[in-house]
Amino acid sequence: MNAIWFMVFSTFETLAIYSLIMTLLRYKTTAYIWQALVVMILANIQSFIMRNELHMDFLAPLLTVLIFVFLFAAIIKIPVIWSAICTIIGYMLYALIQTVYLTTIFGSIDSIQNVPSHGYILQILSAGTGLLLSWIMYKLGIGFRYDLEKLRFRFEHILLIALIVVVLVLIAILFYLNRLWLDLLFFGITFGIFLYYAIHTEERDTFDRGKISGPDGGRDQAPGSRP
Repeated sequence: MNAIWFMVFSTFETLAIYSLIMTLLRYKTTAYIWQALVVMILANIQSFIMRNELHMDFLAPLLTVLIFVFLFAAIIKIPVIWSAICTIIGYMLYALIQTVYLTTIFGSIDSIQNVPSHGYILQILSAGTGLLLSWIMYKLGIGFRYDLEKLRFRFEHILLIALIVVVLVLIAILFYLNRLWLDLLFFGITFGIFLYYAIHTEERDTFDRGKISGPDGGRDQAPGSRP
């Protein structure tokens, strides 16, 4: 029975993360939903095995992030670098939401670990907030509209790939240490760094298109954007 509840609430959580990432990419949540559900179920199965069978809880979030990167790169055909960037931004935003709820309502991680119902409540609150936030963002047109296919500045992207690898390793380390204040600090800083980079890239792409097209010759949307 625990396995069933785990799958139900974890699927609700991963759906919220998926929705946030899709909104950042300017896709509707319902786009690719069936393919995403299959991937999410597989991700939750591996998470259950890692947590309950292998007792390697700290690796489960890392594998979930990598599975989402695979989903967006292989199925939705987003370039791997931008799949990783948007996945990290979406995941960190969700983790930040959940950590805030955990801090303000439950006070500690022990409360969640010792009382299973608290964990389910936390998942519902976090996932519900994530889904609502993604819906608001999509309605307001918040997301990245630049051409995702353009990969410029080779050395910049080498550094970016190195940063992504470091972030993934740190995710595993932080969950292993299980310190709430470190999680909050890390999720906030990482979310800010990658969001700043993505916004800066969008502004740079818009400026470059403006120089090429002139003040009136540009399109309303970049080639990689969605309505």
